[in-house]
Amino acid sequence: MRLIGIIKPYSYFYWLKKLILLFTNGKVILMLEKQRTIRKSVSLTGVGLHTGTTCTLTFAPAPENHGIKFIRTDLGGNPEIPAICDYVVDISRGTTLAIGEAKVHTVEHVLAAAYGLQIDNLRIELNGIEPPVGDGSSLLFVEALLKAELVEQDEPKDYLIIDETVMYHDEEKQIDIVALPLDGYRISVMVDYQNPALGSQHTGLFDLEKEFVSEYASSRTFCFLSEVEQLSKLGLIKGGDIDNAIVIVDKQMTEEELQVLSSNIGITQKVTLGNNGILNNKELRFKNEPARHKLLDLIGDLALIGIPFKAQILAARPGHKANVEFAKMIRKLYQKKKLIRKYQHVKKEGVIFDVNAIQKILPHRYPFLMLDKIIAIDIDKRVTGVKSVSIDEPFFQGHFPGQPIMPGVLIIEAMAQTGGLLLLNSIPNPETKLVYFMQINNAKFRKPVVPGDQLVMEVELINKKTKVVSMHGKAYVNDQLVAEADFTAAIVDRENSL
Repeated sequence: MRLIGIIKPYSYFYWLKKLILLFTNGKVILMLEKQRTIRKSVSLTGVGLHTGTTCTLTFAPAPENHGIKFIRTDLGGNPEIPAICDYVVDISRGTTLAIGEAKVHTVEHVLAAAYGLQIDNLRIELNGIEPPVGDGSSLLFVEALLKAELVEQDEPKDYLIIDETVMYHDEEKQIDIVALPLDGYRISVMVDYQNPALGSQHTGLFDLEKEFVSEYASSRTFCFLSEVEQLSKLGLIKGGDIDNAIVIVDKQMTEEELQVLSSNIGITQKVTLGNNGILNNKELRFKNEPARHKLLDLIGDLALIGIPFKAQILAARPGHKANVEFAKMIRKLYQKKKLIRKYQHVKKEGVIFDVNAIQKILPHRYPFLMLDKIIAIDIDKRVTGVKSVSIDEPFFQGHFPGQPIMPGVLIIEAMAQTGGLLLLNSIPNPETKLVYFMQINNAKFRKPVVPGDQLVMEVELINKKTKVVSMHGKAYVNDQLVAEADFTAAIVDRENSL
């Protein structure tokens, strides 16, 4: 059996999962799934759903590993906004991204089109604040992208393989979203508004390549008639009309009341309640079109994870707020896996970073490295480290002869070194930085730590500014609290630290 093909070294996690095995005449051909962009630029113009402003949107090719970015060409400097959940600033009936003064409203339908067509790298240029609404679905954007022609690039896709259950739950709104391990991409959605005009609906996408364009891209946005007036008062749906949204009749109105309402929101067409439960007797494209549109929104919002992923997603009553919060959870999982892969080259059960990985990150060395391994980390929140205390520690020679006790200040140092790992995600090239103590408060030492003890340090990030962090640390031996402290530290460049 002969191996055909060249596998390029790739530093990200689980890249082997992306290999497709093709058996031909006794030979094994290894093929990597490649990144995608578009061949040429394409533009479209229309009115935004919520702002009512006219905007021209241009899809343009982007290089490998560029990702998807929105570019406001009407603003000075053409500011870019990566399509990442970190930049979500509003979820009022849509998902809004912003960096500084640059903002783009209602990005979910555009992103659903890009993700549904499995495009990895794309420049989305806009000369306004909100993409055109089209017919309220992703169809306008899908057709434009297909016209621009999809092309493969040389670099392989960097998939996030979700290998653990991730759950989001909103008790008040009864929203549940769950990601389950799966070597593929599937989404199932259930909606139940406890309203006879809509009732309970469900839908499921099982093959992105085969089903997205034909079964989901054309599913239109919807709202209830009872919501229209409130949305208008909130300054939303300024570009809405009966041709770009399904309005479900959930209350009775006189013809006069209906015309006043339509006039208030700028609809010039004649509006009637109809008799099929939808304003003006609009026909649904699918019997469960509202549920399908919720799935479409979910695809677009989860595109804000910023990387293609493999998992089964189950969602009950999803909405933009829940979708974005769930995307943030998945993105943190991605960042954690990426960091582990960067520093921990040998997988060890129950270990996030071993001492070799820690020495790639922290500058400390014997006899002042007070950390053996990291066993848990929640990016930007908390970290757990372990220090096995040995009689061979040099400080035991003088602290104290005949009665060795670990100095309390070194326990705090061990907690601080553990806390340093929390800065990995927020600082470019953390291995080039040093962390200096600025303040230690509320230090308490409850039990002595002696040779043979295993010190478990739990450190929580309290506050983080550009170059200053505040943390709270606790140290345990056999689940008993032995020390704790609050500490503030400054982050400085190693080269400029003297």
